[in-house]
Amino acid sequence: MIDKLAFVHPDAKIGNNVTIGPWCYIGEGVEIGDDCWLSSHVVVKGPTVIGKGNRIFQFASVGEECQDKKYAGEPTRLIIGDNNIIRESVTIHRGTIQDNSETRIGSNNLFMAYVHIAHDCVVGNNVIMANNASIAGHCHVDDFAILGGMTGVHQFVHIGAHAFTAGASLVLQDVPPFVMASGQAATPRGLNFEGMKRRGFSKETQQAMRRAYKTMYRSSLTVAEAVEAMKEDAEQFPEVADFIEFCTSSNRGIIR
Repeated sequence: MIDKLAFVHPDAKIGNNVTIGPWCYIGEGVEIGDDCWLSSHVVVKGPTVIGKGNRIFQFASVGEECQDKKYAGEPTRLIIGDNNIIRESVTIHRGTIQDNSETRIGSNNLFMAYVHIAHDCVVGNNVIMANNASIAGHCHVDDFAILGGMTGVHQFVHIGAHAFTAGASLVLQDVPPFVMASGQAATPRGLNFEGMKRRGFSKETQQAMRRAYKTMYRSSLTVAEAVEAMKEDAEQFPEVADFIEFCTSSNRGIIR
């Protein structure tokens, strides 16, 4: 159902069983998949592709051009997956040609009120960003990561899978998978064992990650030395191998 007070551009593509509430604006180049629900006063500009089953609440701005001063109106886009919840006043911007010309959001994410996702970001699946959490341009946030309220993430930072940032954290470097971080600037505070338990990781895997964390952060070893010490566990536990890969491929360096 499209409310009579909504504006939908004639070239926009709207799927089946979509609800678009009053005073919504759906611009040119927008595609909205089946079973989506848009409250009222939602703005969606294109090129933007939104998957199925998404719920977008009032005053959200989705697919607006970015705030990068280098942006000069080039054709870039936003891609959003399925079953995301985008709460009040969330802002998600399209990409720039300085990167891949695309901002990409996965599926089953929860973006609470006033979250900001800047240009060229890549957000995975099952991510939670609490109220006022913001990620600057070119950031990557991997699956099941949780960003506490008012977390601020510097541009080009990578947040690993299952990582957790406490409220009001300022993240200036990469946060490896499973690591909990807090502070200004954020530093490692342990592992997200509660998240691992909820998601069914075995006790053996949790213990292997505990060893990996201690090796990286509590042994006074360099990153290269710590990686060498973790190789035996990495052969048995893919989570440790992913931890190593993340730490060794980091461009900004990991939080220490």
